[in-house]
Amino acid sequence: MMKLSRQFTVFGSAIFCVVVFSLYLMLDHLQLDHTKSPNGGDRLQNGQLSILQDKIDRLERLLAENNEIIANIRDSVINLKESVKDGRGGPDSGNMSQGPYPDLLVSPPLVLPIDSQDCQFAARQFSKPADGVQLLDVYDLLTFDNPDGGVWKQGFDITYQENEWDSEPLQVYLVPHSHNDPGWLKTFDDYYRDQTQHILNNMVVKLNEDSRRKMIWSEISYFAKWWDNIDNQKRDAVKSLVERGQLEITTGGWVMPDEANSHYFALIDQLLEGHQWLEKNLGVKPQTGWAVDPFGHSPTQAYLLKQAGLANMLIQRVHYSIKKHFASQKTLEFFWRQNWDPASSTDMLCHMMPFYSYDVPHTCGPDPKVCCQFDFKRLPGGRVSCPWRIPPQPITDVNVQQRVQMLLDQYRKKSKLFRTKVLMVPLGDDFRYTEALEWDQQFQNYQKLFDYMNSHPELHVKAQFGTISDYFGALRKSAMDPGHASLSLPVVSGDFFTYADRDDHYWSGYFTSRPFYKRLDRILESHLRLFHSILNLKQVMVNSAHWLILKDKNAYSHNPSKAFLQMDDVQPAQDALPRKTVLKISLQPRSVVIYNPTEQDRMSVVTVYVNTPHVRVDTSHSHPIPAQVSAVWDDATTASTEAFQLSFVVQVPALGLGVYHLSKAEEGGAETAQYLFLRQGGELSLSVKHFTVNNPQDDTTPVSIHNPHLQVWSSATTGLMERLKLKEDGSEHRIKVEFAWYGTTSSRDKSGAYLFLPDGEAKMYSPAQSPVIRVTKGSVFSEITTTFDHVTHTLRLYNVQGVDGQAVEICNSVDIRGEFNREIAMRLTSDLDSKDRFFTDLNGFQIQPRRTMAKLPLQANFYPMTSMAYLQDSGTRMTLLSAQSLGSASLKSGQLEVIMDRRLNQDDNRGLGQGVLDNKVTSNSFRLLLEKRAKTDNEGEKPSPLSYPSMLSHVSSLYLNHPLIPMAVSTEAGSLSLTRFSPLASSLPCDIHMVNLRTIQSKEEGGGPSDEAALILHRKGFDCALSNRNTGLLCATTQGKIRTEKLFSNLRLGSIAAVSLTLMHQTEGGSSQEEISLKPMEISTFRVQLT
Repeated sequence: MMKLSRQFTVFGSAIFCVVVFSLYLMLDHLQLDHTKSPNGGDRLQNGQLSILQDKIDRLERLLAENNEIIANIRDSVINLKESVKDGRGGPDSGNMSQGPYPDLLVSPPLVLPIDSQDCQFAARQFSKPADGVQLLDVYDLLTFDNPDGGVWKQGFDITYQENEWDSEPLQVYLVPHSHNDPGWLKTFDDYYRDQTQHILNNMVVKLNEDSRRKMIWSEISYFAKWWDNIDNQKRDAVKSLVERGQLEITTGGWVMPDEANSHYFALIDQLLEGHQWLEKNLGVKPQTGWAVDPFGHSPTQAYLLKQAGLANMLIQRVHYSIKKHFASQKTLEFFWRQNWDPASSTDMLCHMMPFYSYDVPHTCGPDPKVCCQFDFKRLPGGRVSCPWRIPPQPITDVNVQQRVQMLLDQYRKKSKLFRTKVLMVPLGDDFRYTEALEWDQQFQNYQKLFDYMNSHPELHVKAQFGTISDYFGALRKSAMDPGHASLSLPVVSGDFFTYADRDDHYWSGYFTSRPFYKRLDRILESHLRLFHSILNLKQVMVNSAHWLILKDKNAYSHNPSKAFLQMDDVQPAQDALPRKTVLKISLQPRSVVIYNPTEQDRMSVVTVYVNTPHVRVDTSHSHPIPAQVSAVWDDATTASTEAFQLSFVVQVPALGLGVYHLSKAEEGGAETAQYLFLRQGGELSLSVKHFTVNNPQDDTTPVSIHNPHLQVWSSATTGLMERLKLKEDGSEHRIKVEFAWYGTTSSRDKSGAYLFLPDGEAKMYSPAQSPVIRVTKGSVFSEITTTFDHVTHTLRLYNVQGVDGQAVEICNSVDIRGEFNREIAMRLTSDLDSKDRFFTDLNGFQIQPRRTMAKLPLQANFYPMTSMAYLQDSGTRMTLLSAQSLGSASLKSGQLEVIMDRRLNQDDNRGLGQGVLDNKVTSNSFRLLLEKRAKTDNEGEKPSPLSYPSMLSHVSSLYLNHPLIPMAVSTEAGSLSLTRFSPLASSLPCDIHMVNLRTIQSKEEGGGPSDEAALILHRKGFDCALSNRNTGLLCATTQGKIRTEKLFSNLRLGSIAAVSLTLMHQTEGGSSQEEISLKPMEISTFRVQLT
């Protein structure tokens, strides 16, 4: 005990000496500055005095910070001494963050320990391959004009010489397909009942009639439902079709996902769901991606397909000017490479369809009037016809020669857009091949055409039905360099947003449409991540978490009708915002279990609702912790007398559960918040009990709140932020928050669910009456809330050291249900000199630099923001982190804006047949980060296609999208003894994210979970040029290495094997790896057996 006290004394003295020595050096530096001055004029003296004053101010700040650090150390020492007295061990007894004294808030390092080699990845210069195409350069190059291209409206006239195929005949693969949306105009079940089941039933019969017939299928959600409803005889017939190569499963995902708004967690999860189903039921491993209907394409999807073991992919919906450019350069077939890949490890062979649509009129060749005549579903007498008013003709011996010449002319013209003599022609559309008649019409007529072509060698064509992988196989053979093992195709890097299908019709509206469900998606993904079940997710959580925290498992008998834990919030309906449960607090302590869904030990603020303002919070070892009681507001100025917000700082182990006790306390409990109300020129009627309300000193002075890291000044008129100060270096920035309205154009084509067609620049939001501004000041958080007619806007600062304290939290509750053809945006205007450049993320996985272009219409400069967007200049970066996908733009230098909701009264003629009139009251959550950055060498005039978030930005985004989940122990559960649960042996490295730990379904009949799980890890790329001070993180970086035996604390790994992303393929590395090693940006899956 004496030895321990001596250690504490030495440690404290050392810290004190360091502080004093630092101050001495700084004063000495000031003296040196003064003596260096060669002349002593008044002007110079005044200048030096102001410099001296600045430095003294900085010294005072440093002293205050040092006092705070010493106070923390003193408290830690006192707590440690108490723990030792209580016989709970000392500092040597384990990892401090989760050792035998787990409630101690460990002081994080001042500067994040980052291995210098981990900084080299983001510091690399971008090097474009010699045959490379960078899409940022293509955007610079193109004029985006739209001249009439003749029969191919958006293209150009294509000509050819008759003898071009004499030495090598044209190979044509006609690929029958049917795109089945899992819910669009009808529900999933209605589509299945009315169309999909008939398509699949007819497929089995019709493909079996002729072995030359082929078909591809993508959406496994439908296929799985159909499979469950067919008998074994039909299942065997399907397996035979797959084995014979007549039926190909393409992509193999549960759905054909959107690639703009989807988070990479969801993209992986649906792919894994489909691939696991295929492996178990069909034994199929998809080879080729087929994506004809996403509205723009992301390189993230290309990377995920590559990691899953697919070899090829096809895309369709790309801006018509890009298609035309690629067609003219013959780069429609290319290797898609990730921006951040310096070699070729991420290269994915990709085919871009050249024309307007994936329907038959726009796929056989450049002239839709001709191609429509070869869609035999449109034969006279059917329900669909050709808009060009020339119908198809049944193929007969009389007309076959003339029809072949017409069709072959289209095939030849289309083939001129590609580098090889191999041509792919899709044959299908949405929900095609429903009736047996259509199968006969298409297959019989095309077979007659093919038989004629193939029996006339002078035509130099070989035509057949094929799957998409048949086509890619022939392409690879044809494009092979003579004497080389590589394909002679270009390399393309970048993304294909924002999509326009014609004119100025940019599909940037759907980046925001229905934001309520975009937010709900993200919440469900967070819950789904580790409690992976299609049952009621919250039910799974409350029925399993209690088992992990009970000290004595035998002391509790489970009663399914009475849950041990109850969720903190309840969603009254699928289209309503969740409501927090009010916990009844008494003198008997009530336990609250906190779940941390992130893979690092975490210190964050948790808020629950309680029924009394007189409450205290204790750790599981009965140590009181700071807490704040704030009001729950019935409206802008009326505080509830039945519910109160209780906010407190918790520390919870990585992926673990913490336990805290709430009890009634007449004195010595949580501090109550204080309030200030402002309203310009209007009387306020307040109803506030239990809280102090202060009167404003001056209703024109900006309102200010601050925490250890930041200070915010807001307008006393609007309550909206105007300035932000970083306390770390004392720098102040103008960052102005505003709201704005977009209308829709007066022309015939108007904004709708998909398209954004504004009536010009946004008009600033000006409320009809002055808003009520409510300022909350407290020990745990402070906030400014402004209540406008359409938005309730809150700026919050957490008074904590670390991640939560580094950002301004912004919440907007938006209600535009009474509006007509309007869209509401939040705009941030800063003093950053960002020029025309900004950055948005793709799928929460990677950053794509953007350039705002005057040559494009306003709506074309909006891009999808899945989880973040940022601006930067040589010294500062401003990042807006988002808890939901929305459309984002930077229309002027220093400006960043997001569309928060859209209400549109008409259809935009893209098939939906309705406007956007089902708006809900929607909550949007953001965090605003301001970071100092060092200018890097690769910031010349030409923008680099590479950029990465900071480590702080990554972790802040993780915290925003995966908040701590509080669960209260039922009052009927009695006083059972609970303890925290720590599944991981320690925090994972700061730059490694556990995307999922998902139980693998058993392959046995009857299914159910197996004893294996898929562990999916992502090593994030991060930029070291941004400050890593005061992050509050309790982790380090390790060059991407994790020791497997140190991964889990209570579970032993029976085996761990590296596999492809969706477990379809084994990869090199053996079945029992001692160390996991990930490259920057890499996502890898490991099959783990837990014992």
